[in-house]
Amino acid sequence: MEEIQIEQIRPDLTWRIRHEVMYPDLPLEAIKLANDDEGIHFGLFTNNQLTSVVSVFNKANVYQFRKFATIIESQGKGYGSLLLDHIINYVKGFGAIKLWCNARVSAIPFYNKFGFVQTDNFSTNNGINFVIMELELNN
Repeated sequence: MEEIQIEQIRPDLTWRIRHEVMYPDLPLEAIKLANDDEGIHFGLFTNNQLTSVVSVFNKANVYQFRKFATIIESQGKGYGSLLLDHIINYVKGFGAIKLWCNARVSAIPFYNKFGFVQTDNFSTNNGINFVIMELELNN
């Protein structure tokens, strides 16, 4: 039986998966965030193997998550859903009023399942289209 754990991790533990999954053709430096040290980073482990990562940043009671990635061979197995559920509950516990992200346009249906609503704020970065998606909390 598969053992799944979600834990807070150091920022540098997110870098390998961010790089492999999100921007494998760019240098490793490209996936490091200037404010990584200010974030709270979570890792989902399957059988003690780091499988999914996400980084959460807070300004007042508004939280943003960034660099949400699951290793390619483990995508589509529900790990991202477990990790997103975890961070939604985590920020609710701190009285968050909103959780938001810059989502890849291709991931809109995934975030819709959790109640995220897309805004009119679209952008393109490294040839990938993004939209800001928001989840209102604790109202």
